[in-house]
Amino acid sequence: MSRSEYEELRMAFTAAVSHELRTPLARLVTLLESADLPDADLPALLGRAREQVFEMTELVDDILFLSELEQGREVVALGVTEAAPVLRDAVAERFDRAERAGVALELQIEDETMLVPLRRRMLRTVIENLVENAIRYGGEGATCVVSLRREDGTVVLEASDDGAGVPEEDAPRLFERFFRSDRARTTRGSGLGLAIVKHVVESAGGHVEARGAKGRGLDVRCVFPAS
Repeated sequence: MSRSEYEELRMAFTAAVSHELRTPLARLVTLLESADLPDADLPALLGRAREQVFEMTELVDDILFLSELEQGREVVALGVTEAAPVLRDAVAERFDRAERAGVALELQIEDETMLVPLRRRMLRTVIENLVENAIRYGGEGATCVVSLRREDGTVVLEASDDGAGVPEEDAPRLFERFFRSDRARTTRGSGLGLAIVKHVVESAGGHVEARGAKGRGLDVRCVFPAS
C-alpha cells in the first residue's frame, strides 16, 4: 500500500469513527438536558445515560482492539485450543442477554476434543462476536445455532440463525468496518464485531463467509485448517 493510499484509508477510518461516536454523544446530551426539566424521571434518565456511555466505551474498545490486531500487536495464531470448553462458556454467558432479546441459543459440537488453530482469547473473541451479532440483529423469536464440526478436512465454526436476515447483496459486506444492513442501522453495536472476526480467522489461515436473505436468517461460517 502506498503512502497516499494509507493516508486515504486512515482519513476514511477517522471520519467513520467520528460519525459512529456522534450518535451516542447526541443521545447523551439530550438525556442530560432532559434531566433539567420539571418532573424529570432522574433514575430512568441516568440509566439510559449509562447505556450511552457503555455504547461509546464498547465502540472505542473495539476500535483499539482491531487496530492492535492489524498492527500485529496481538499474536493470533499461536498454538491451538480445544474449542468445546471455550464455546460452552461463551455461549452460556450470553443466555440471559439472548433471552431478554427474545433469541434462543443452541450449541452443537461434533467432537469434544476438536482443536482450533487460535489462542484461547482469540477463539473466545470470535465466538462472542458471532453470538452478539445474532442476539442484536436476529430479532425476537429467532433461534441461533452455534456449531463446531469437521467438514472436508477443515474445522468449521458456524453461527446460523433463522431471524430477520439481511438482503442477499449485503451479506458479503457484513465484514466491512461499520457496515450495517437495513435493520442493523436501527440497533446498537459498534459495527466492528464481524470485521474483528474476519481479521482473526484469516490471521489463523482460515476464511469467513456470510450467507443470508431478507427474512430468512443469516449464516456466518468460519473455516479453519484442521490442526
